[in-house]
Formats: sequence, C-alpha cells, structure tokens
Amino acid sequence: MSAGPAVTWLVGYGDIAARAGARLIAAGAPLRVLSRGTQALPEGLTLSRADLDQPSSLPAVSGRVLYTAPPPSGGDSDRRMRAFLQAAGEIETLVYLSTSGVYGDCAGDWVDETRPPAPRTERARRRVDAEQQLQDWAAHSGARLAILRVPGIYGPGRLPLARLREGRPVLDPAQAPWSNRIHAEDLADACLLALDKGRGIYNVSDGSPSRMSDYFLACARHAGLPAPPLIDWAEAERQFSPQMLSFYRESRRLDIRRARRELGFEPRYPDLESGLASC
Repeated sequence: MSAGPAVTWLVGYGDIAARAGARLIAAGAPLRVLSRGTQALPEGLTLSRADLDQPSSLPAVSGRVLYTAPPPSGGDSDRRMRAFLQAAGEIETLVYLSTSGVYGDCAGDWVDETRPPAPRTERARRRVDAEQQLQDWAAHSGARLAILRVPGIYGPGRLPLARLREGRPVLDPAQAPWSNRIHAEDLADACLLALDKGRGIYNVSDGSPSRMSDYFLACARHAGLPAPPLIDWAEAERQFSPQMLSFYRESRRLDIRRARRELGFEPRYPDLESGLASC
C-alpha cells in the first residue's frame, strides 16, 4: 500500500509561504507550518508551534520543506538554520529562500549562479552562512536542495506607499544602481517549481532589471501619488539611512536563464509595468 505523498513543511509563515501554501492546499498536498506565531491558519494547514531561537522546541521535520524563515537580526551566521538542521528528521527536499545580496556589488554586471558570493553586509553574510550550512548538510544527508536567490519582492501590500506619501526623496535615476525585483506571486510559483524539481542554486527575478530609483517613481505613478524629489549622491549620503545607502551601493543585473531552463520558471509579471498593474 502506498504511504501517500510526503508532508510539505512551511518553515516560517510570512507572505510568500502563505501564497505557496494556498497553491499546495488547492493541489491537495498535506501541509504543516512550523512557526512561533499564533495567527489563525487557513483550512488545510496544521500548525506546529516552535521557535527557531529555542532549539529544544523544534520537531524532527521530515518530508519536503519550504524554508522562508529569516536569519537572526545580527551577526555573520545563521544560528536558526543550525538549530533547524540539527533537529531535522529525514528530509527529502528542501527549498531555501536566500537573497541576491550574497553577490555584493557587481558594478552593474549581469550575474549568474557561477559568480562567487561576495557579501558586503551582515545581512548578506548571514545568508551565505545559511547557504553553506545547507550545502554541507545536503551533501551529507543526500537530500535534494534548491536555493533561490531572491531580489526585492513587491506585490499587493508590499509597495513603498508610506515612504512615497511622506514625500521622502530618492536618488536621481541617472546616478542610481541597477536593481532587480520579483512579484510575490511569481516567487510563490518559483518556490513550488523548486519543490518539485529544483537542485542547486537559482537566481529568480522578473528578468527585467531597472534602475533602483525607477521602482519608486513607477510605484508613485501607479498609485497616483506625486513623484518623490530627486537628490544627488552627496545629498543622499546626508539623508538616507545606512540600510538604504547599503542597497544603493550595490549594482547588479540577475541572469535567470538557469531557472527558466531547469525549473521552467517564466514570470507572469515580467516587468514593473505589468506587476504594478496587478497591485
């Protein structure tokens, strides 16, 4: 008698996990959520309340895993990932949402998955640490591992409208770096494709890089808000937060041909105009 399909675990239950989970529920997949939250879950999801910062609370997760939980907020390593892997049971497949920030500043070059990580920030170094932990674990356990390197995520409820309403400035597009984005719905699609057949590292984005400031200008236009003031680099260094400056100091364009070829990933929102129209 068949044992039936493996349980899929959603480790972390934010927006992307919820979108992917809704698709899995519709397909009849058995699902569990590992989260420390107390939020109500849709029918078809079973909550296992646990805390990645409390290793003794973690169950021995087995089956398939979509891991979207963030690393800790400080340091160069991801102790949450370490605790999860130490507690893990017999995992068949694990998909991890990492960040394209692991590449660091690429001076606007097109970047594929063969480019070595060169993280410039703590948050990116934590992601590199998590990726390395996973690769070592997969080599030892034999599990199928897919790592998605994800840029900025946008979609309904994920637009910088508060910033735009406050009239906060953006860098003049002529001085702004290349940046990449992905619609939340496309990222959920990529997660499911990776669960089914991913193995290795994949860049995922809409495939249409643009200047970072163009994103804010496009959001304002679609929301019917005034365009934000434009400032130069000297003024930006005086006005922007350290985190915002760190984003503006990295420039790259993501090559997503591997995800297209191996996963069959094709964004339904291949550019900002189509994606913002859906919001």
